[in-house]
Amino acid sequence: MLKGDGRLGHDLDPRDRAPQDACGVFGVWAPGEDVSKLTYYGLYALQHRGQESAGIAVSEGSRILVYKDMGLVAQVFDESILGTLRGHLAIGHCRYSTTGSSVWENAQPTLSSSEGNGLALAHNGNLINTAELSARLPAGTIKATTDTEVLTALLAQDGSRPVEDVAAELFPEVKGAYSLVWMNETTLFAARDPQGIRPLVLGRLAGVSGPSGPAAQEKTGWVVASETAALDIVGASFVREIEPGELLTIDERGVRSHRFAAPEPKGCLFEYVYLARPDTTIAGRGVQATRVEVGRALAREHPVDADLVIPTPESGTPAAIGYAEQSGIPYGQGLVKNSYVGRTFIQPSQTIRQLGIRLKLNPLREVIEGKRLVVVDDSIVRGNTQRAIVKMLREAGAAEVHVRISSPPVAWPCFYGIDFATRAELIAGSLSVEEIRTSLGADSLGYISLDGLTRATTIPADRLCRACFNGQYPIPIDPDRVGKYVLEAQR
Repeated sequence: MLKGDGRLGHDLDPRDRAPQDACGVFGVWAPGEDVSKLTYYGLYALQHRGQESAGIAVSEGSRILVYKDMGLVAQVFDESILGTLRGHLAIGHCRYSTTGSSVWENAQPTLSSSEGNGLALAHNGNLINTAELSARLPAGTIKATTDTEVLTALLAQDGSRPVEDVAAELFPEVKGAYSLVWMNETTLFAARDPQGIRPLVLGRLAGVSGPSGPAAQEKTGWVVASETAALDIVGASFVREIEPGELLTIDERGVRSHRFAAPEPKGCLFEYVYLARPDTTIAGRGVQATRVEVGRALAREHPVDADLVIPTPESGTPAAIGYAEQSGIPYGQGLVKNSYVGRTFIQPSQTIRQLGIRLKLNPLREVIEGKRLVVVDDSIVRGNTQRAIVKMLREAGAAEVHVRISSPPVAWPCFYGIDFATRAELIAGSLSVEEIRTSLGADSLGYISLDGLTRATTIPADRLCRACFNGQYPIPIDPDRVGKYVLEAQR
């Protein structure tokens, strides 16, 4: 059972769950370094990508140890646990479930263990041919119900061959999104699907550790992570993005690259909208700069006469800054977020339930009373949160409430590693923009156009996955063969 941490939950309204990314992954090869603590801090930097479970696998050269549990990174690990995880390489994972239930058995890294031939694996993404891949395994091979467990078993199935050879043969037949880090007793591996849907980057640990003078030791090693922000946190320098269709092998001989498929880049556009940290860099451009530019484009596409631009904290802040800069309307803080309420798992009373998101957001009445407001947020899923915010602002005295959204309408589910609501649950899946405006109770509603969002990223449209906005999936989907519980349904 998850332990309360007294901090803000991921969602302002539990009935209106925001899009959840599948996971964050981290790997490090650094002899002489405290790799478990490096991995802990790397996962801490990636906590936003998954809050259900966390785990670390380490090896000192002869065996792999894995420790994982349900909860946040800081809940799962403490000093005493990390002190037992000794070695020269490690991988780590923080999970939000997109295939398989949120239970301990499905936490990662997964482990396939045999004498001198262990393998631990962590996965960010979601496969769309999991059922077909699992059919290759003998009955009873896997106990968990995740696509990651299937990949682990397939990679470990032939222990007589080098694992990178097995991977290079297997991965062209794996369909969907996968950014992987895995390890055996001596070597760190990483791979990214041919479309490169989910991010994965390579970094270098370099510097001097230990005493100064002749006894000084050169600190060197390699790091693989979902985002560049995790490299920054552990003191690694960014080397490059791992290419779509590329497999890396990292050991005492350095980094070796193998191409197992031709690249067909289709990076996830929603990373720029919501998923990635603002201090992360994607394709050479900072996410914060992209989100501010999206706000400027939003102001050009949907201008309005107003007195104040305010964000829905904190998701709408960068775009609200851009909107204010472009429009000339002052930027201000109209909503205060309580950062110490949420993940307590204490059932609220009926009175508290009726307060809704007021437990987490409260309006600054003296700032917004009598004002015509532009309220900027990153996306609308079901609409419950925005509806409550519009109502709250009107009750606090706002003269007008104009809602601006820094993504196009999210009308289609994602099958590549984001746990969106189903199309039936997505408000834009069945309602027009005007019908959504009426539902929210706003004076006006404007979404950025898909072309406007794409231009802000500086990435060509044909190199992006935009399926949640236009329903055009870069890897064909069979709805009957995908789903969060596809393996559980087979049992």
